[in-house]
Amino acid sequence: MPVPSYIITCTRNDKIARDVYDFRFTRPGEFSFQAGQFILFDVGLIENPADIQTRAFSIASAATEDELVFIAKLKEGGRASRWIDEKLKPGDTVRIQGPFGRFIVPTQSTKNILFIATSTGVAPFRAQIIEALERKDGRRMDLVFGVRGEEDLFWKEELEELATRYENFFVHFALSNPSGDWKGHRGRVQTLVPLIDPDIGQREVFVCGSPDMTKELKQLCLEEWKVPKESLHVEGYI
Repeated sequence: MPVPSYIITCTRNDKIARDVYDFRFTRPGEFSFQAGQFILFDVGLIENPADIQTRAFSIASAATEDELVFIAKLKEGGRASRWIDEKLKPGDTVRIQGPFGRFIVPTQSTKNILFIATSTGVAPFRAQIIEALERKDGRRMDLVFGVRGEEDLFWKEELEELATRYENFFVHFALSNPSGDWKGHRGRVQTLVPLIDPDIGQREVFVCGSPDMTKELKQLCLEEWKVPKESLHVEGYI
């Protein structure tokens, strides 16, 4: 069965942190997905738009939102990074394919949930958290969100507002290289997780970030924190 494709129109493209962009598109009426899935964008070379390759991005918007939300951390010279930074603007159209992926919160589980993300690895968690809260999922949900410094932090106000509005959602920021003014946790996400719940093995644990980070967290979860393999969900990005 062929993968469906759609033409979507950019509605905004904003730099929201040091090297992070938040870019949004119209959502076709027939496009459906599950929180945690990703799509493939057709991305042409800046110098030769006819030279097209696909690039994967997690959907950061919930199914109840009208727009499709994505975020990207720029890689110098990268095809998609240059397209987002140099070319993409409101009104532009682009072809997508999808959705793909099984990085889905199991609704049949009764375990509390722990989301662990670094930088743009938070994208699928935004969708998953909003959807779970809106469907009145009563499980405790903690998001551990790590970046280097304050200039790398984004969506802070939105996530804090969700934590204020819903009594079962908690957000925790971990900065590995903050300024002297930072009042929150100093260190990597790995050092913050055990402070939140000493019994992580009883959680559904979701991890998303760079391959190095996800590899290290997977090892910690299985070997040190005793998370059962079936309760550990890991997705890395390149």
